[in-house]
Amino acid sequence: MQDRFIIQSLEKLVRHIEQENYKGFDPYDGLTSPLFRLPVLKSNKSVRFLAQQLVKRSPVNLRPLLGIKKRLNPVTLGLCIQGYTQLIRVFPERKQEWTAKIDWLISQLEKLIPEGFHGPCWGYDFDWEARYASIPAFQPTIVATGIITNALFNFYLISGNNQSLTLCSEATNFILQDLKRTTGPDGSVCFSYSPFDKQVVFNASMKAVRLLSQVYSVNGKKELKDIAHLAVSFVMNHQRPDGAWIYSTSKAGTWIDNYHTGYILDGLKSYISLCKDDTFKEHFRKGFDFYEKNFFHADGMPKFYNSNPYPTDCTAAAQSILTLTSNQKTELAVKVARFTITQMQSPDGYFYFRKFKHTIRKTSFMRWSDAWMFAALATLAAYE
Repeated sequence: MQDRFIIQSLEKLVRHIEQENYKGFDPYDGLTSPLFRLPVLKSNKSVRFLAQQLVKRSPVNLRPLLGIKKRLNPVTLGLCIQGYTQLIRVFPERKQEWTAKIDWLISQLEKLIPEGFHGPCWGYDFDWEARYASIPAFQPTIVATGIITNALFNFYLISGNNQSLTLCSEATNFILQDLKRTTGPDGSVCFSYSPFDKQVVFNASMKAVRLLSQVYSVNGKKELKDIAHLAVSFVMNHQRPDGAWIYSTSKAGTWIDNYHTGYILDGLKSYISLCKDDTFKEHFRKGFDFYEKNFFHADGMPKFYNSNPYPTDCTAAAQSILTLTSNQKTELAVKVARFTITQMQSPDGYFYFRKFKHTIRKTSFMRWSDAWMFAALATLAAYE
């Protein structure tokens, strides 16, 4: 789709990402401040959680004041692999250039695989205080691992690169042996968010499903399809009558939002197509119908929550473009892209974090905003 407005935006964004050497701030990087090496601040979960939220929510970027530096996030590397992979399709004459960049990114990812797990896996580059878990820097989650392996798998599909396929294949061992499982009354299962918790988070488990389905489509190992089926069943058992999914089964997880819904739909679509199993097609239809009707304004503005139009968020915008494009809703995807570019792209090429009703949070976040928009805009540009 050679939309010149989108291509120009994409080119500016890629220049910015490369000029920054893929490093940047992150909404959740507050605990990388040297202050949190001090004894009390290093160990008090409540203080750390509140401080992390303060740094994230502050209308002023506190990071330079707190000594927080731009860092290299594994998920940024994965999303940039996804973006460059699509650029091979947009500009095939530059395939060698894009492939060289992907090779370098993969080499960096391999250096960031933590020890002590049964397969390749990844986390964020900062200590992270979640509500129900404390996850140290670079320790793995299925969310980070699923985003990265999805990029690697798509690069394999375009290039035949065996290194990227091997990383995906071996990462299934992380899912099967390191993640905990919650079992439903019917024998269905939900994979935990990380090896350090037992949270029932639907979109996270569906990222495990996607990877299992992708690898199954290549090696045909029935056990991968079987466990993926059980994991899909668990999430579909929790689909609401209107087609929506809440975030998790915890008391604090009852919201419904744009990008986590998109993650579930993408994982479900991958399972149905790659495992050739139509059992859950009606669940997908209802879920996508809810998604399309509840998360977008007529002008292409993506809603964060189904019940509230604000904030406009770059991860939500990017995932909207990806989910809509993969389901041939390109007219709406273009509207979302154009709205986000017009309203939220800096003259320097990077994307702002969030747009509220009367204000814009203009901090540049490499993983949250820029890398996601790179993957999304490149995918839209490559659509035929």
